[in-house]
Amino acid sequence: MPNILKNTSLKPFNTFGLEAKAQYFIEINSISEAIQLIDSEDFKVNKSMILGGGSNILLTQDFDGLVIKNNIKGIEHSKETDTTIQLRVGSGESWHALVLYCVDRGLGGIENLSLIPGTVGAAPMQNIGAYGVEIKDVFVELEALNLESKKIEYFDNTSCQFGYRESVFKLKQKDKYFITHVSLRLQKKPILKLDYGAIKDTLEEQKIERPTIKDVSDAVIKIRQSKLPNPAKIGNSGSFFKNPVIPQTQYDELKQTHPKIPSYPVDDTQVKVPAGWLIEQAGWKGKTFGQIGVHKNQALVLVNYGGGNGAAIKALSEKIQASVLEKFGINLHAEVNII
Repeated sequence: MPNILKNTSLKPFNTFGLEAKAQYFIEINSISEAIQLIDSEDFKVNKSMILGGGSNILLTQDFDGLVIKNNIKGIEHSKETDTTIQLRVGSGESWHALVLYCVDRGLGGIENLSLIPGTVGAAPMQNIGAYGVEIKDVFVELEALNLESKKIEYFDNTSCQFGYRESVFKLKQKDKYFITHVSLRLQKKPILKLDYGAIKDTLEEQKIERPTIKDVSDAVIKIRQSKLPNPAKIGNSGSFFKNPVIPQTQYDELKQTHPKIPSYPVDDTQVKVPAGWLIEQAGWKGKTFGQIGVHKNQALVLVNYGGGNGAAIKALSEKIQASVLEKFGINLHAEVNII
């Protein structure tokens, strides 16, 4: 098992680029190392946090415990048919690197999820989604180490209880498992999904009439780069809030006073409203407060311009929530995990 480090800066390990220290820190590269760790006294006597790509957390203070950086890698081809292939992927792999791996081999299903930051292990935890696709659409199962029994357990699509940007690992089973591998089923003869967001318009602008999965991936990357700041340049965690789902009746009432309020149908009784639109209408887009603020191109993104403070970003997020609630009667919920 690797050595446990003391008083380690977490600034390189969170995309907000916030300075915070872990009392103890270790990088885990395999299931056997993970089992050794949870068997150790260091794990038993300290509270712990498993860290993937650090793209979905807001550190508001030092972590008084053990931070476990997940570095389990590897991509294996398993079950294969004439039309599909199953991949078993280490949870510490970069999600976007996996998307590019699939695109390069003509394997379809996750090209619409290009450029989403974070690791493969975090993808099912969040049930990541973009442009009409969610990971649950290609998900087969995941393997997770039970931190109490020290046994590997398997979770299929049903047992993960996927919801909008959530799963059982963010709810009932939170902090009880270490996800080690994720299995996905990809298509050898991809069926492209082009109707959500600006994908079709972007392809038309480029005069691409018969798009490939690489064309779709490139279009998604171009769209995301135009909307979202690069964390390497401006600290952020992408979308800070979930898009709220509200009753159709509430939406109909809001449309009377806000005729331009956009929506996407969820089912016969509910609609999804873009959180970015609500925040922009409440006057927050592009606002700066010292070293932090709301991004000028996308109101859904809170940013650290350098030297920002996690507690201040949390306070800003709460002010935005109160403002949107007052103006629209809609509760915004954070998509990031606030530590």
